[in-house]
Amino acid sequence: MKNRMFVFVLSLFVALVVSAQSPKVRDSNTSYAREALQTYVESGRLAGAISVFYKDGVQETCCIGYADVAQKRPIKMDNVFMQCSQTKGFCGVTIAKLVEQGLLSLDDPVHKYLPEFKTLWVEVQNKDGVRVLHKAKNVLTVRMVMNHTGGFPFEISAKRNDVRGGGWSGGAPLRQVASIAAETPLGFEPGTRERYSNTGIDIGAAIVEVITGLKWEQYLKQEVLDPLGMKSTWFWPSDKQLKKKIELYQTQNNAPAVWVEENPWQQRPYNDSHVFASAGAGLWTNANDQLKFYKMLMNLGIGDNGVRILKEETVKELLAVTTRPQNMGGYSLGLHAPKQDNENGWFGHGGAWGTNCSVNWHKKELKLWVIQCSGGGQPWQKDVDKAAEKFFAHSFDSSAANAYTGRTK
Repeated sequence: MKNRMFVFVLSLFVALVVSAQSPKVRDSNTSYAREALQTYVESGRLAGAISVFYKDGVQETCCIGYADVAQKRPIKMDNVFMQCSQTKGFCGVTIAKLVEQGLLSLDDPVHKYLPEFKTLWVEVQNKDGVRVLHKAKNVLTVRMVMNHTGGFPFEISAKRNDVRGGGWSGGAPLRQVASIAAETPLGFEPGTRERYSNTGIDIGAAIVEVITGLKWEQYLKQEVLDPLGMKSTWFWPSDKQLKKKIELYQTQNNAPAVWVEENPWQQRPYNDSHVFASAGAGLWTNANDQLKFYKMLMNLGIGDNGVRILKEETVKELLAVTTRPQNMGGYSLGLHAPKQDNENGWFGHGGAWGTNCSVNWHKKELKLWVIQCSGGGQPWQKDVDKAAEKFFAHSFDSSAANAYTGRTK
């Protein structure tokens, strides 16, 4: 009898823990985003978009317009799309996991894991076709390649978008990308300036491969994607997924958006043998999966399904705040992040096709934006920002959420 009672109490305790880790989401009865976007969709300037605002257990989800205008196929949360540079945050999480496990330090020299980076060259002058180089004085660290202060170009020569098969969808395996990068002159002394670079993030992923003995994408799947239940996120979307993908459009001035067959940075076919995993950009996903990833960051390392990916202090110290020197812009490990740990400390990332997601762990707030826009700007952005302000200013009954999370105001 005592054993039965013990088992019952233990089961009840586990159920309560899981419930506390997985607060229920109540749909908002507001539609701030829809009100802001309706005119743009009706005029055709905006093909379709997904907006999600989340605050204290209340979520406004807006799917408006089309994933494919020609077919009149409505845009949905399960449509896959190319998130481009939002891939960087996924690499940041894998690096953070290795730091957490004591297998890596952000201040380790990159050449500790990739010997070809022992000697680097900095370009100090390029005039009349003559390049002047000098040997780098500063040691390149893991921190630098992950926060864009390493001095590397945006992409290496093997991934030029003007070469068929290049760009994020082609190029080369990560370890080869790193080797080519080591022979590429830097734009400045490591750690002294900032330059946005897919190459640096790819180098970080190559380091993950050396430490784990796995392909970076395999490690990502094993440690992040599968545990969070992100079944629609991968570098090689299936043909079935691609048939329902969110199509790419270019915004026009006072005219309907124009369909774009492909962008040279992401060339068809999207899932054959010419595609290599890229940590700087290239990961396909859908809105449902993106929410799982970013809510994990918002919840300081724990997914909505109750699975812990990172420790709280890891997210707070390595991802939610900048890892750059204070005289530079805010950036952590593959994520834009504030300079100080404060309640206005939103962190997250955007992508080249206009996608974006950021979270505030202090206030348990999230903003997700999904669109596939190849050029032409986003004239609706100011209206979306105003919609977000209205949502987050709204007073919600968060007593149920607090009961699950144990938080009080």
